[in-house]
Amino acid sequence: MSSIRLVNVSKHWESTKALDGIHLAIEPASFCVLLGPSGCGKSTTLRIVAGLESATEGQVFIDGREVTTLPPAQRGIAMVFQNYALFPHLSVADNIAFGLQVRKVDKAEAQRRLEHAAELLGLGALLQRKPSQLSGGQQQRVALGRALVAQTRVCLMDEPLSNLDAQLRQEMRHELRELQQRLALTVVYVTHDQAEAMSMADQVVLLNKGRIEQNAAPRALYAAPATTFAARFIGTPAMNLLRVQDGRIAGSTVAVAHPGQLLGLRPEAVSLGGAVAATVQSYEYLGADLVLRCAVGSEQIVVRAGGTTDVPVGTQVALGWRPEDEHYFDAQGARVG
Repeated sequence: MSSIRLVNVSKHWESTKALDGIHLAIEPASFCVLLGPSGCGKSTTLRIVAGLESATEGQVFIDGREVTTLPPAQRGIAMVFQNYALFPHLSVADNIAFGLQVRKVDKAEAQRRLEHAAELLGLGALLQRKPSQLSGGQQQRVALGRALVAQTRVCLMDEPLSNLDAQLRQEMRHELRELQQRLALTVVYVTHDQAEAMSMADQVVLLNKGRIEQNAAPRALYAAPATTFAARFIGTPAMNLLRVQDGRIAGSTVAVAHPGQLLGLRPEAVSLGGAVAATVQSYEYLGADLVLRCAVGSEQIVVRAGGTTDVPVGTQVALGWRPEDEHYFDAQGARVG
């Protein structure tokens, strides 16, 4: 099992900063997800851990050993890429074993590793096929098998499921997580999809503009976002952020319990039935859920209600929520309560 540690890692080109002073510790045998929007620095962070890019400043440690200046082959890692990077002219077996041939691993040992990986990934019946004869999910398993036969304890994954359809992506999330736990791998996984992050991770590192916005377990990230960016990025629909003026929700008589300048409320924490008067402005029917957009004073509040709810546009409703579901932020977006 291998830990990973980044110490004050920065990456910049002239005046452009991709990463700015990243400090990060990843425990052995854990599943860490680097999450954030495009351009936030998550793939750059992964590539610096892999040795595919060099840091402008800072140090990288894997299993307690500094690897900052070492090439990828000497870091004890395996990588799975978004495009799978399979050789179209080679069979599944040859694709999986290719790296072992390059490293001149003994043939008997290479065959043992190949068979073990094929068994783990359910590829035994596909070993003689070419990549063009495989589905997207099967190609993903081949790319993962190539990483597994290297028998490294660290596996780096750069948006490996983004090319799959929604149902297959969900199935592969479960399989990847199960495999990681069974083999006690240390996985660093890049995605912009919060559903992937929340469903698979032990640790979510939310990045924004080259900095770590919040580093926490999924439940903690959802329950106590450190900033308005984290509050809006995590959760579907996103958290409501209502302006507070003179101790009340802006434009209304609804008093709040904290002097923060923004009141945060999860849509699922707001219910129909309470003391806050609101008007339904629009709604979105999603089957199991009905997402209502309601006006409270000069603010809009999104409510996640049951799909059987029937409230036409223009309906006057009463909303309510528990005090413990309130989140407060200051004008700079930092959590204050």
